[in-house]
Amino acid sequence: MTSVYNTLLERGYIKQLTHETEIKEALEKEKITFYIGFDPTADSLHVGHFIALMFMSHMQKAGHRPIALIGGGTAMIGDPSGKTDMRKMLTKEDIEHNVSSIKKQMAKFIDFSEDKAILVNNADWLLNLNYVEFLREVGVHFSVNRMLTAECFKQRLEKGLSFLEFNYMLMQGYDFLELNRRYGCIAQLGGDDQWSNMLAGVDLIRRKEQKPAYAMTCTLLTNSEGKKMGKTEKGALWLDPERTTPYEFYQYWRNVNDADVEKCLSLITFVPMEEVKRLSALEGAEINEAKKVLAFEVTKLVHGEAEALRAKEAAEALFGAGNDMSNVPTVVITKEDLNKTLLDILVETKIIPSKGEGKRLIQQNGLALNDVKVTELSRSLKEEDFKDGIALIKRGKKSYHKIELQ
Repeated sequence: MTSVYNTLLERGYIKQLTHETEIKEALEKEKITFYIGFDPTADSLHVGHFIALMFMSHMQKAGHRPIALIGGGTAMIGDPSGKTDMRKMLTKEDIEHNVSSIKKQMAKFIDFSEDKAILVNNADWLLNLNYVEFLREVGVHFSVNRMLTAECFKQRLEKGLSFLEFNYMLMQGYDFLELNRRYGCIAQLGGDDQWSNMLAGVDLIRRKEQKPAYAMTCTLLTNSEGKKMGKTEKGALWLDPERTTPYEFYQYWRNVNDADVEKCLSLITFVPMEEVKRLSALEGAEINEAKKVLAFEVTKLVHGEAEALRAKEAAEALFGAGNDMSNVPTVVITKEDLNKTLLDILVETKIIPSKGEGKRLIQQNGLALNDVKVTELSRSLKEEDFKDGIALIKRGKKSYHKIELQ
């Protein structure tokens, strides 16, 4: 039977790892317990988290036990990794709300039944720590000189790094130690931007417990230009359908660059690699078939097959031979709203995130009403704009919404 290590390697997940020979042997011969951490900085996971969930899912399918660690405690501090400024401080109430929402999302991807996976919150041990005891047990094993060479700190030293954030590495290392003691967890997985923090945990366990511990990072989801994927005009591409609709989610993947198709199919779908190679080798207009498979498979994983089918049908109604517009994202207004400008209506119904964004779209000829470019900021909606009670808004090249008049 193929080791999950080979599967992860073939699909392009593995970026960096400690103790390569030991990890390969452990994954081949044992059923290990590993963890991935998720800080609850919002009440939904986004596409950046999704690749970690896929990483976790591949491991679980191979018989290994995941621990999904929600950072209710570390979110009180904030991870400086990849940030040029200090993160916004969250209240305990904000964090508790976010933790609750994220737990529900995770259960769609990971099987938590019969102890096949564990869901924990590091607030359970971090918030009641005695600081002096923590420094004596954990802090003594961390070299400040070495910490300052870590990538997550280096880029912050010029602008300023608070002592609050400087503690984050110690806390993440302590999480790994705690999970090792409680559940026999021997490996931490995560995004490559967490490498420095993950090394700290591995080193701490090996020093204090004299036991094996490992870290393995997955590649970040970036496009062919090296930029992080998952950014839209409205911000992050969320997994919560209230924040990013299944149709918008589908359309994002339907419109990725040709050069990114193979990477996306490999990392965020379970399409067999033989089929991934075949689809990504398509050229010219035929590559659109691969993008349709990508969009459908990712949307199915996140939102379920029924929503994926609806999104697919809506896209085909707008861009293909279909004519069923029932699944195109729809907002409803009343006749009283006709007193407002079209721009105000689009912002209020969240079709456009802000007035500034709307003005920019109009000035750049990026907004159309019923396939006619909107050129005036003061343009209003009139009853004659609605055919059978429906007006069609096109934002950019391929983003459509229906406005229904009641």
